[in-house]
Parts: sequence; structure tokens; C-alpha cells
Amino acid sequence: MRKFRIASLFSGGGGTDIGFSGGFDFLGNHYKNNNVEIVFANDIEEKANEFFEENFKLKPESRSIRDIDSSELPDFDILTGGFPCQSFSVSAQNPKRLGIKDERGTLFFEMVRILKERQPIAFVAENVKGIFSANKGEAFPLIISEFEKAGYTVSYKLLRAVEYGIPQKRERVFIVGIRNDLNKKFHFADPPIQSPLDYTPLKKVLQKDFDEKYYFSDRAVEGMLKSKMSKIMNKGRAQDINQPSNTVGSHLAKVSLNSTDPVLFENGRYRRFTPREVARIQSFPETYKLIGSESAQYRMLGNAIPPVLMWYIAKDLISLLLTGEIQNFKGSYQLEFNFTDNVSDEIVSTL
Repeated sequence: MRKFRIASLFSGGGGTDIGFSGGFDFLGNHYKNNNVEIVFANDIEEKANEFFEENFKLKPESRSIRDIDSSELPDFDILTGGFPCQSFSVSAQNPKRLGIKDERGTLFFEMVRILKERQPIAFVAENVKGIFSANKGEAFPLIISEFEKAGYTVSYKLLRAVEYGIPQKRERVFIVGIRNDLNKKFHFADPPIQSPLDYTPLKKVLQKDFDEKYYFSDRAVEGMLKSKMSKIMNKGRAQDINQPSNTVGSHLAKVSLNSTDPVLFENGRYRRFTPREVARIQSFPETYKLIGSESAQYRMLGNAIPPVLMWYIAKDLISLLLTGEIQNFKGSYQLEFNFTDNVSDEIVSTL
């Protein structure tokens, strides 16, 4: 059976692609294979590409997406992309949020360009919650409008990782588009976890054995205790291990007790997360290989899309594209919708 072919932009270490592919385990749960094939990946970060190649055996294209002609991509059916979010993040205050005025904030136009020129059957995009308010609320409507002008029926929703069995309070906006001629609109299903009582606690993913280097020095602790915020730990935020973790970021290698990153307080001592703990907090399976320097590992993991979260979206999108369309248009699919050449033959041949 032919598979849906995925072209992955801003692919990083492959969190999106693990989720789209499925066939992995996390915290005792199995996330079934979604029957897709990753045929193209692109990221300008060389270190992230090394993680991707090690785990997918596919070498990503490392040129800027601005320099890649859409004709260079192989045939694909679904385009994915967590376009750079630094410009939209509420934590990106130095410099202040610039949104679409920042060069990084305009990279979604490259995703739109490829959609217009190649017309895959669907796309999935992701970004931070701050995209809603960027540029005084003007950026997000523009982004949605551009995706619609590319020829897609677009849906979007803010998803909370804790509601999908992930031990992290991460919130991200997901945008899903289906090509207009398919007459389908993606609807986000209710999350599997409805009650905070059922959230996965941080303690489920913590390591019991780790190197002494992960503890903060006495000098660092002393500096934090002397700060004005020491009583409430508003900055270096010690986590309640019986609750999900605060959002992990890309600069955990440089985390300090006076930063905005989550830390742990165990047995009277403060420490930072190990890379494997961050991978688990992000819902990466244990089989995912962490290679290279720890700094590169933290950066890649902090920027990643949680695989489990993406799996739910991929599962429902693929089900809609296959089962839903086949039920409604069996026997007249090609005449009704005039599929382009880059659509998987399997979709047509099963009708």
C-alpha cells in the first residue's frame, strides 16, 4: 500500500515527523503507525539536521527555505512546518516581539509559496500562543488569510499538551488546511484528557540516576536567594513534580536560577533537567537517539513539537482524508476533484 508522503519544513530534530509517522511508545501507551513516508526535510540548523538524519536515516536539506525552489521538492501529499516562532513568543522581549516585521516572522510566506506552487492535499503548521496577539493582533489574521489565498480551507486551535498525556504545560497554536477542491474542513477533536486530575505529573519522567553536574553550585543558589524574587521563585521556577512541568525552552543548557526556565528542587538542592528528561517532557520516545553536545540537545528539544501532540492531529487528518472522502465520493473522486500529479496514487487507486 502506498503511503501519504510528507514534506517537512523547519523540521528540527523531527518531533513533528515522529508524531506524523506514529508507531512509537510513550509512558506505556502505543501510538499506532499512521502509514506515512517522510520524503523531504528542511532546516537551516545543522545540528538539528544531524539529529534528524540519525533518527530518520534521511538527510535534511540545510539551505534556507528562501533559497529552495518548490520544484526541488519530491512529490508529496502533506506539507508540515512549525515556522520559526521567536518573533511571536511572549518570552522574546529582547528584542521585543516584532512578529511579521521581523525577518524570521515572514518565513511562513515561504510555506505559503510552496503550497501555492505545489498544491499538496493538506498542510499542518504550528506556532506559539503569542502569535494571536503579535503586532497588536494583526499578524495572525494575515497568516490565516495567506493560507486561504493559497487555496486551502483552514482550521486552527490552541492545544494544551497536558490534555494529551504530555507532562508539560505547553500551549501551541495548530493550523490545518485542506485543499479547497476536496470540500473538507478539519475539525479538532476533543482532547483525550478532560480533567486536571488526570494530567501526567512530572515525576513520571524524572531520572533517578544522573551526573552531579546537573546540580546548581552553592554560589548560584546564594545569588538566587539574595535576589528580590527569591521568596516566590518567580524566575527560576522550582517545579512541583506532582504536576506537569512548565514549558521547556531551547536554552536550557544555559538555564540559571534567575532565568525563566523550570528547575527542580530535590533533597534540598536545585538542579536543571537532563537532556533525556527534557525529551520525555516533550513526549519523545525512549528510542529517540540524543547525539552530540548537550547544548545542541537542549536547543533541539526545546524547539521541538511534542510528537504525541502531533500524532493526534496527524491521525485525525489522515482519517479525514482517506475514510471521509472515500465514503462521500467513491467512484467519482478524480472527476470531481481533479487530483494533481503529486498526490499519492494510493488515494485514487483505493476508490
